[in-house]
Amino acid sequence: MALELIPIGTILAVLTNQVLKTAQAAKDVIIEKESFRVLSKHLFDIEPVLKELQLKKLNDSQAARLALETLEVDVKKASNLVEKYKNRARFYLLLRCRHIVNEVQEVTRDIGRSLAALSLANTEVLAGISDQVNRLQNEMQRVEFEASHSQLQIVDKLNQGLRDQKLDQGFANDILEEIARAVGVPVEPSEISKELASFRKEKEEAASRKERAEVLFLEQVIELLSRADAARDYEEVKKQYFQRVQVIERLCTGTTCERAAIEAWFDRGERTDPETGQILEDITLRSNLPLRQSIEEWRELNYCLRVRACKAKLLSHVDSSVEDALSQMQDLMRENSINKDWVSIGGLTDIIISILGSSHNKDVKRKILVTLKDIAEGHAKNKEKLINHEGWDHIIPCLVRDSSISKAAVELLFELLQERSGWNVSVCRKLSQQSSAILFLVTLLTSPVRESSVYAEKILNKLFEVDEENIPRAAKSGWYKPLVDRIVQGPESSRISMVRAVVNMELVDSNLKLLGEEGIIPPLLEMVGSGNIESKELSLSALIKLSDCNFNKELIAAAGGLSLVLNLMFSSHIRTIIITKCAEILERISSSDDGIKYFVDENGTQLNLEPIIKNLLGLQQVPSLSHSVRRPALRALIGICKFDAALVKTAVLTANGVSLILPFLDDTDSQIRETAITILFLFSHHESQGVVEHLLKPKRLEALVGFLENDDKGDVQKAAAGLLANLPKSEVTLTMRLIELDGVNALINIIRTGDMEAKENALSALFRFTDPTNLESQHIVVEQGAYPLLVNLLRTGSVTAKARAAALIGDLSKSSPKLVIVSNPTGCWCFRPTRPKLCPAHAGICSVKTTFCLLEANALPFLVELLQGEVPATAHEAIQTLSTLVLEGSPNRGANVLHEADAIKPVIEILGRGTDSLKEEALKLLEKVFLSRDMVEHYKSTTRFHLVSLTGRNVHEDSRIGRKAARVLSLLERYSKSSSLLPGIFG
Repeated sequence: MALELIPIGTILAVLTNQVLKTAQAAKDVIIEKESFRVLSKHLFDIEPVLKELQLKKLNDSQAARLALETLEVDVKKASNLVEKYKNRARFYLLLRCRHIVNEVQEVTRDIGRSLAALSLANTEVLAGISDQVNRLQNEMQRVEFEASHSQLQIVDKLNQGLRDQKLDQGFANDILEEIARAVGVPVEPSEISKELASFRKEKEEAASRKERAEVLFLEQVIELLSRADAARDYEEVKKQYFQRVQVIERLCTGTTCERAAIEAWFDRGERTDPETGQILEDITLRSNLPLRQSIEEWRELNYCLRVRACKAKLLSHVDSSVEDALSQMQDLMRENSINKDWVSIGGLTDIIISILGSSHNKDVKRKILVTLKDIAEGHAKNKEKLINHEGWDHIIPCLVRDSSISKAAVELLFELLQERSGWNVSVCRKLSQQSSAILFLVTLLTSPVRESSVYAEKILNKLFEVDEENIPRAAKSGWYKPLVDRIVQGPESSRISMVRAVVNMELVDSNLKLLGEEGIIPPLLEMVGSGNIESKELSLSALIKLSDCNFNKELIAAAGGLSLVLNLMFSSHIRTIIITKCAEILERISSSDDGIKYFVDENGTQLNLEPIIKNLLGLQQVPSLSHSVRRPALRALIGICKFDAALVKTAVLTANGVSLILPFLDDTDSQIRETAITILFLFSHHESQGVVEHLLKPKRLEALVGFLENDDKGDVQKAAAGLLANLPKSEVTLTMRLIELDGVNALINIIRTGDMEAKENALSALFRFTDPTNLESQHIVVEQGAYPLLVNLLRTGSVTAKARAAALIGDLSKSSPKLVIVSNPTGCWCFRPTRPKLCPAHAGICSVKTTFCLLEANALPFLVELLQGEVPATAHEAIQTLSTLVLEGSPNRGANVLHEADAIKPVIEILGRGTDSLKEEALKLLEKVFLSRDMVEHYKSTTRFHLVSLTGRNVHEDSRIGRKAARVLSLLERYSKSSSLLPGIFG
């Protein structure tokens, strides 16, 4: 139907609809989106103009019809342009971006001119919107579009590469990746294959249109892009390889072509075909594709020959041949990346992986790792082969080999974890599942080769990002910083997860210190103070573990942690589990010998310990208190009380500590009973009567003896013996009950097998049974083997043990005169039986078990050694014990024994160097010794000087030492031939 016969209103309606459809369609074009977006916007802006013309009923004039017809034609051109580029191959569209932009610009300007003509034909009708129409048609006529700068760069790079005949693998990979990313195509073989198939269709359509130059151009582009790794079909490559192998096994030929002759022809000014004479419109040099393919086939045949040669060398298992083969493989891959496929298809990858696992030659190992990196680099298929075919098993152990091997191994590992878009997350997850991978990577962080440590850290950080469970694994391997960093600044869920990992780790003291140095304490305390119940519990659990290390105790204290823990522990309405954790921290911090230094606030000010002790004791009064709280709280009480004896006094006298703790001796929990014994040992220094009354109740003393007999719990033994030592020895009932319950044997066993502190306590407790007034209990002590142990301690014990052993021997020795049997001779001397050997000190028949004689026990030499030492405590007890040998009624025997044992000289020397109390004991012994005239004669000259000194120094002080010295001096004077030594002093 002629346009003149169609009503103008109908034409207008159809045109309006066409404008809207084209505007909408233009929004969906995927290439040069900005240009098509502007076109779409202008078309949408035209629609109100056409609506206005419909409403105002434009004049049906020839000019109006012609303007509408022109506009319709231009809109149709725009619609065709949109359809033309809406579903084309995306690679092709990118290459045509300049042309497409020009086409869009041209059609936009044409529509603007047509709109201007329509406006002029309907001036009156469009008067109300004339400004809008004029602005729109001016914008459209002056519009200028430019292709995206990044896309133009890609196109220019491609064209330059084709001109330079850059057909290498690296360029193909790069340009394909850039094109794909520019048009939104994933760089994956399946997607690239689809795009190249569409691209080939564009070439076929150009051929059908007889566009020879376009066809040649597209062929070159397709050939180049097909060389890229992502464009290769693995099965086709494999098929191609075996085709080349078949040719090698038959015959190999090839031809070449010279480019230089053609260039010389054009340089001479010729513009015709050398063969046909046809005039050439385009003198751009283009490759002879069939010829190039022939050349490529020849090259590929050569590659196949070399691959087969490498395989033979590898299978020889001769190190030099293997290294040569590896070098040739590297050369092959540098020459053409198709060889990355062919070395794998030919089985070489599997062979060198196997050699990597079995070879002991470090040069071979390193070269294999380098070669595997070349095989894998940028090649997804080969990476997959390495990862899935025992590659991990042989590569990962190389991380902890020689530094050159570990460097090659970590660089290969890094490459295997990469894909075109960055890190391959799924492969990273697979690596995480390798039990030793993280350990070896952490070990590599300290490599002397910086590149190795950098790669190792990059890999580890990515593994942490992929799965945060790898962070605790790295910490278990000794790298704590990532874990601490996550606790410091991670999200709440991560912080809790990391703290839980710390709680579950097995950590030695050095590891705990490293965690503290990395800064873990402050964030944990922050979680304790402000976190929810789960956060508090976990962070307190971590602090318990960390506080096993003294270094961390200082950090906790410096950060105000102890104040925080104490406030939380003694607050009301706090869950039992939180109180338990606080008590365990307090227990650990107070367990150190110098633990008092940790009891400070964040300013370093010493905390008041008395309220803490009272609160701990007060806590014990809660009947429903869980054992899990009571146990650490009691142990913390022990630790704090050990800081200062005054604190024990506070606990006993102010807080009624003994009465609070005694009931725990009957507790059902063995640990609480044992802890109670230790506390009562401390408290018994200040109050013992209540303890005695408690122990004398049924079954209680049996329990105490049970603690003494428990060799598996040395600390409990020690405390039980110490408690027993502090109880009044006047409690005869207690003593007798202990004997009945075999308590003496338990104490002697501690002296035999316990540590030195336990021995000291047991020795102190043994005094209850060596009282000279109770021969029966003394006999029990000796019969159960105490005496040899006591003598041994004189030589091997601590100062305290030596002193107590000497005193105990002294107690026993005091009973010897009463127990000795005096031998009376009977009958004729010629028929008298052999006279028994008499004790030189006791003038009778002595033995260790019958008379407790210290001479028979061989204790005398060791007691003399104690005299010669510089320790007053041991010398004091030694003098008192030696004094038991010198009997006042018959001093000569004992004095002579001491003389022969060289014991008197060191006693005299004590007068010149000992303490006052020690001098006093020495004077007491000498007063007994010098009742013997013989001893006076032996020692008067050496003794007189000391006595005169003591007497003269103390003559005006009325001291006991002076008076005793004077008495001893008078003994010397009594037997002295000369009486003029000190005239006037005693007159």
